[in-house]
Formats: sequence, C-alpha cells, structure tokens
Amino acid sequence: MVSLASLWLPILVAAVLVFFASSLLHMVLPFHRSDYRPVPSEDAVMDAVRPFNVPPGDYMVPCPSGPQWRSPEFMAKLKKGPVMVMTVMRPGDTAMGGRLAAWFVFCVIVGILAAYVTSRALPAGAPYLEVFRFAGTVAFIAYCVAQWENTIWYSRPWTRTAKGHD
Repeated sequence: MVSLASLWLPILVAAVLVFFASSLLHMVLPFHRSDYRPVPSEDAVMDAVRPFNVPPGDYMVPCPSGPQWRSPEFMAKLKKGPVMVMTVMRPGDTAMGGRLAAWFVFCVIVGILAAYVTSRALPAGAPYLEVFRFAGTVAFIAYCVAQWENTIWYSRPWTRTAKGHD
C-alpha cells in the first residue's frame, strides 16, 4: 500500500493537466458551442420574466409540493406546459476567477480520491499502466459518469452529458 501523502505530486500534476485540457475544450475549441440553444423570442421571454425578480437558484416549473404531485390541477399544468428546470444566475454575473478556482479545487479533490482508491487497491511498485488504468477509471467515473443522472432526471441531451458537461 502506498501512502497518500507520497502521491501529492501526481495528484497536482493530474489536476493541472485536467484543468488546462478542460480550459482548452471550453474556451478554444468549438466542442461545447452547441450545448445550449436560445429560446424562441429570447428578448420577449427575458422581458416577461424580469418583473418577477426571480432570485438566483434552481427552479422547476410547474413545481409540485407534497401530495399535489398527483392532483388533477397539477397534471393539467404539466400537460399545458411549458415544463422547465432552470437555473437563474445574478444579472451580469460573468466573473470567471472564482469559478476557475473552484474548478481547480474540484480537480485536486478528484485526483486525491483517485489516488486514494488506487493506493488502497494496488500494491506499492505496481506497473505504471495498471496504476494509470485504475486511477483513470476512478477519475472517469468522477468526471463523467456522475453527470449521467442529469440526463436521466432532467432530460438534458445525452450528447451534452457525454461531453462531460452537466
């Protein structure tokens, strides 16, 4: 068994590599440009919602509560539509510094978890490719498989989920 503390350098190197690779995919390549579509009459939709002053957060429309889920009134709302799950952000909130810092911390945490599982599953001195395969599988699960529930529960496109984007 390998000490987790002795793996600090591979953990940081992996976090830096993932951070820069994902930055290239998101900012330079057109990889994610088709993930979101504009709503029809975008300006009219924004003008219609703005007076409600909806605070930042996640919302569901229509939103069931308790036994109302099966009521005829709620079912009529579902059938009438639109049915939405939406995230509201602060107006003008485009600052990336804090988000990039949080993403890097997340990359480090995934590296720590992958190193931990690998260090407990493989003996010290295990062949490099076996270590890489094991740690890579754990990291893949953390970065990609964890997003599948967004497609299952929130009808997000599988193409977006497959790209590792929630």
